[in-house]
Amino acid sequence: MEDEVDRLVAAWRRERPDLDVEPLEVLSRVSRLARHLDRARRLAFTEHALEPWEFDVLTSLRRAGAPYQLSPGQLLTQTLVTSGTMTNRIDRLTKKGLVERLPDPNDRRGVLVRLTGEGQDRADQALAGLLDQERALLAELSRAQRAELAGLLRQLTAPFDNVPGPG
Repeated sequence: MEDEVDRLVAAWRRERPDLDVEPLEVLSRVSRLARHLDRARRLAFTEHALEPWEFDVLTSLRRAGAPYQLSPGQLLTQTLVTSGTMTNRIDRLTKKGLVERLPDPNDRRGVLVRLTGEGQDRADQALAGLLDQERALLAELSRAQRAELAGLLRQLTAPFDNVPGPG
């Protein structure tokens, strides 16, 4: 079965036989798959009236376990956005009734962000919808192939995920 990347690679091999274009065979497919995944994610989130960034914040809180709360700093670490961006996101989610701010009992100046019942319901429903979309993307692979692919991708991504941050 031929795909668009096969055609792209063949064209580059014809036009630039002096270059080793083998990395394109893997990474162009990863890039194209990422675009398809982004579309599937947006569809799943739209069905639950959420933006991708809202899903990221709500599911970070949901994964934290009961009582489903984190500090803004912990949310920053999990969602990889700036402090100002996170403050704006928390404000917007609070106005929608999906999260609430609470005083941090361990820090008089600090706050905790807690998922509301509605926020938990929306996160759970959107996650179920996302998983349906993602299963459809992986439908052509057997369980063993999915496990093998996950392992190979882990090898590629782990060095990026395990880089120490600024001191």
